[in-house]
Amino acid sequence: MTKQREPHITDLIGRIPYRLALAGGWIDQPFVSKHNPSPPGSMVVVNIEPEFRFMDRAGICGSTRSVALKLWGDVVPDGNPAKLVQELYNAENKDKAEPSGSQDMIGLIYPGINRLDYDFNYEGGVFPCHIESNNNPEIAQWLSRVIHILTVMPRPEGYNPLGVKNLDPKWVCRLGQAGKDCFDAIARMDTKGLGESLNENMRCWEILLPQNFKHPVLTLDLLKLLDFYQHKYAGAMCSGCGGGYLYVISEEPVPGAFHATVRVAK
Repeated sequence: MTKQREPHITDLIGRIPYRLALAGGWIDQPFVSKHNPSPPGSMVVVNIEPEFRFMDRAGICGSTRSVALKLWGDVVPDGNPAKLVQELYNAENKDKAEPSGSQDMIGLIYPGINRLDYDFNYEGGVFPCHIESNNNPEIAQWLSRVIHILTVMPRPEGYNPLGVKNLDPKWVCRLGQAGKDCFDAIARMDTKGLGESLNENMRCWEILLPQNFKHPVLTLDLLKLLDFYQHKYAGAMCSGCGGGYLYVISEEPVPGAFHATVRVAK
């Protein structure tokens, strides 16, 4: 008699990974990167195992992942990853007035921890001019352990973070540098440095796109919540605009938090 295979969560949600976006987010958008006086600016995306279903509208790349599942089935196909990124980018952003940044697609397709370098003079800033990948298993295990994920709330209906844009070149430059600092801190397994890069990212977001945190349809004071965790632990940032999850960097447990497993190249 053949023994039946134990069911797995990927039977329901598919085997395509999720992604975490860390410091430098928004630098992948040309309307931001074109103001960078010292390109390229960087951001960090982390490929994570599909071990459970994340909330929708939470900055975890759920909409891009849904497009990928329709396009490819439940697994990313073999092939040139840069071409797969372009294919997925085109599929998601067809006829969109405000296209998703390419970091969403790269985060799903490239394993490991990736620094994406964006220069507006390269392909109009739509795709990175360089990708630096780290697939060191020891570093991946460390990062999985020090990122604590707290559920906040999905982005509410009617929310748009782009109502106010203060694209000061000095702060755009700082945003791109935060991504570089983040990647370097991860490579050193430097908890304090990683936390500070996320804090710096949040300072930049508050200046450049203040409706990330303050918007008429938001019912929660995100900045006050963020401030609590930034002062209590090494650092913290929101997973996306308008809520989602909170990433808290700590060597010690964070009450109510859970972890995600960084996926590295086999």
